[in-house]
Amino acid sequence: MSAWTATDLPSFAGRTVIVTGGNSGLGAVTARELARVGAGVTLAVRDTAKGRAAAAAMPGDVTVRALDLADLSSVRQFAEETAAVDVLINNAGIMAVPHNTTVDGFESQIGTNHLGHFALTNLLLPKLTDRVVTVSSSMHRIGYVSLKDLNWQSRRYSAWLAYGQSKLANLLFTSELQRRLVSAGSPLLALAAHPGYSSTNLQGQTGSRVGNALMRTIGNGLLATSPDFGARQTLYAASQDLSGNSFIGPRFGVIGRSGTAGRSLLAKRGSTARELWDLSSELTGVQFSL
Repeated sequence: MSAWTATDLPSFAGRTVIVTGGNSGLGAVTARELARVGAGVTLAVRDTAKGRAAAAAMPGDVTVRALDLADLSSVRQFAEETAAVDVLINNAGIMAVPHNTTVDGFESQIGTNHLGHFALTNLLLPKLTDRVVTVSSSMHRIGYVSLKDLNWQSRRYSAWLAYGQSKLANLLFTSELQRRLVSAGSPLLALAAHPGYSSTNLQGQTGSRVGNALMRTIGNGLLATSPDFGARQTLYAASQDLSGNSFIGPRFGVIGRSGTAGRSLLAKRGSTARELWDLSSELTGVQFSL
């Protein structure tokens, strides 16, 4: 049997999908392929001009709406103005950036990659009919979630460790969301995916000339797979018959067939997942809504 690719996607006719960060990189490929098979796709993006340019190059029914995950007021407005949706794909993210804070005062990576998506997902839960797919990373393995210092106010900031924390948080969020969905008797699924290492616009934003050059030449030039390959993992998670809390990625970490991926021991720690959920709810003011 040949490896699964986007050409194997089933029809999404009559179904609606939201893709955060759907104007570039993996998000754009994900949105394009879902639109190609008939989905009504919403690109939820910070820059709507770039979103409209991306949408113009996609087939089918693609709309663009403003969403800034680094601003909880934007997240709330987006959720309030959203009608029923079948699939939410939490794709947007930033990677290994210099220290900064969101509008609400969160460290930018945990704020954008985790807390923004945490709030968005919970606000949209009553309107969802199928599943939530959250894009994590194999770099979750370097992460440690500090419940006492989630926003790097006491620790010396490390761009890569902050990224790892945010991607670990994505997996802990997925597992706890699935646990809560089951407890509530909901048929919704919570899943996660990671692309391996794909060449996208995420790389080269470290604030270091040397670091950026290494990522663009050695990383993207020699090690990275294509955005189409990376997005394949998300598309698999969004379309296939899978168990809740599945984590999808390339079989050999960065290459290979799409399927269930391994996760770190910290990503399996249920007590941390529950505590992180409670802390995230406190920080965002958003509760589990089922």
